[in-house]
Amino acid sequence: MRAKFLREVAALGLPASPGPGAPVTEADVAGLPEPARRYLHFMGVVGRPRDWSVRARLAGRFRRSATAEWQDCQCWQYNTRLDVARIFHLTLKMAGFLPVLGRDTYVRGRGRMVVRPFDLFTVVDGQGPEYNIGELVTYLNDAILLAPSLVLGPEARWSAVDQGAFDVALTDCGTTVTARVFVDARGAVTDFSTADRFYAPGNAPPVRTRWTTPTEGWQRAGERMIPTRGQAVWQFPTGPFPYVDVAFHPEDIAFNVAPGA
Repeated sequence: MRAKFLREVAALGLPASPGPGAPVTEADVAGLPEPARRYLHFMGVVGRPRDWSVRARLAGRFRRSATAEWQDCQCWQYNTRLDVARIFHLTLKMAGFLPVLGRDTYVRGRGRMVVRPFDLFTVVDGQGPEYNIGELVTYLNDAILLAPSLVLGPEARWSAVDQGAFDVALTDCGTTVTARVFVDARGAVTDFSTADRFYAPGNAPPVRTRWTTPTEGWQRAGERMIPTRGQAVWQFPTGPFPYVDVAFHPEDIAFNVAPGA
């Protein structure tokens, strides 16, 4: 899985490196809402050069519906801000024996979700405006949880809500997405909420649905903080539906690495 993932990322022709960067300063964040500044300090952003990419391996579990059993899954992802992109692969064994590879991608303004059993034939291929929006806001979610400086620039607008939350809007290739980020007294993220995701069961048309990613806790990784565990949850009118549950391990996360490295 790792080799396939890295080959596909390398083949996209994404930029390799921006070169050395200046550290993020207090002046760079002075105009942001206080909860956002608290969050950026907690994450160790101020005083370090701005991150330009993150690559992560995640392990956890996934389920297709609220009545389905959880299945073990493994994920690889690569995000870069140089030419805003997100490449995400998830593998699991459906029904305990059928290998399935899911790809979620956002590259050059286009989002896409593809599901392929054995990686041989396609059963889901979602594309269009809803996927452009949904994959871009998922890129924003990744940045908020792992590498905030990926969205610390003119493409993002940070707005005040109250002492426990702030809003972020991100624009790329003419698409703008928004999310609300909830933080505790330290500045640690407790949840991320957006209405810019679309639920599409099977081959049904995608429907705009609130999506949240609560975090269980935080751990130090050198000068950074990363989550210990988190979920992805669809917020249906009938109640929440958690469908992804993953653990984060510092040794499986790398920052500022070239595509395919």
